[in-house]
Amino acid sequence: MTVQQSIEGKVAIVTGAGGGIGQAIALAMAAAGARVVINDVGVSLHGEGGSPSPAMQTQAMIQERGGEAVINTDSVSEWDTAKRIVECAVDSFGQVDIVVNNAGILRDAIFHKMSPEDWLAVINVHLNGSFFVSRAASEHFRQQGSGAFVHMTSTSGLIGNVGQANYSAAKLGIVGLSKTIAMDMRRFGVRSNCIAPFAWGRMTDSIPDDTPEQKARVERLQQMTPDKNAPLAVFLASDQAQEVSGQVFAARNNELILMSQSRPLRSVQRSEGWTPQLIAEHGMPALRAGFLPLEASADVFSWDPV
Repeated sequence: MTVQQSIEGKVAIVTGAGGGIGQAIALAMAAAGARVVINDVGVSLHGEGGSPSPAMQTQAMIQERGGEAVINTDSVSEWDTAKRIVECAVDSFGQVDIVVNNAGILRDAIFHKMSPEDWLAVINVHLNGSFFVSRAASEHFRQQGSGAFVHMTSTSGLIGNVGQANYSAAKLGIVGLSKTIAMDMRRFGVRSNCIAPFAWGRMTDSIPDDTPEQKARVERLQQMTPDKNAPLAVFLASDQAQEVSGQVFAARNNELILMSQSRPLRSVQRSEGWTPQLIAEHGMPALRAGFLPLEASADVFSWDPV
C-alpha cells in the first residue's frame, strides 16, 4: 500500500490553511486523496481582521485539481468554536480522521516589554487551539479506533529565540501536549506527532536583513518554501505511519530531522544530601560540563539548506 492509497478517502482538518504551510499541507492532503476541511479565520499575522478570502483561495486550488474541500472560519482559540470545526468535518464528510494543528499568530516583543494581552493571544491560538481542536476530535478518533494528529511546533520552542517568549512557550507546550496524547490514546489506535517546519512566509518575513550576514541568511531561508513541509505531514497522517507516534520532526528544505526530547544529561549524588554551599562547591562544577549554551534556532541550524 502506498501513502496515497492509505490516505485515500480520509477526512483531514487543517487549521490555518488559508496560506503558507497550512495551505501547502491542505493541497498535499487533497492531492493524496483526502477530503479537506480548510479552517482559516483570515486574520493578519498579528491576529487582526478576518476574511474568508484566504480559505476560498485554498478551496479553489483544491477543486481545480479535482479534490474535495469545504471551508470553516471558526476560531481554534475557543472551546465552543473549536468544536464547530470538528462538527464541520463530520457534517460535511461523515467522519474525521486527521487533524493538522497549524493555525498561528505572532506578537513578538522582548520579554520585559511583552504585554499580558500579547502573551494570551499567542498562547490561545497556538497552545489552547491545539488542545481544543484535538480534544474535540478525540472522541471521534476513540470511537472509530483510529486517527492521526500532526501538530506544528517550532525550533523557537525546542531551542529558543529572542523576543518570542509567548510563541516559544506555546510551541514547547505543544510538544508536551502531543506526547501525552500519543501515550493516552495509543490504546485507541490514535497517533500524535510534531513537525517543526522551516519555511519562508509571513511568519518569517520580519526577520531583519540589514547587514550582509542577515541578507545571506534571508536568501537561504527563502529557498525553504512552505510545500517542503507537506510530504512529512501527509506521511504522518497516513496508515504508513502506524508505528510512528510521540515523535518530533523538523523539515528543513530537503532535510528531514528527528529532534531530541528532554532526557537526563548528567547527575551527581551525595548520600548525606546537599546544602547550598555544597551545591556551589561540588554539585554545579560536576554538572557544568553538560550545560547547554544560550543559543537561538539560527545558531543551532547554522548550515545552509540544500
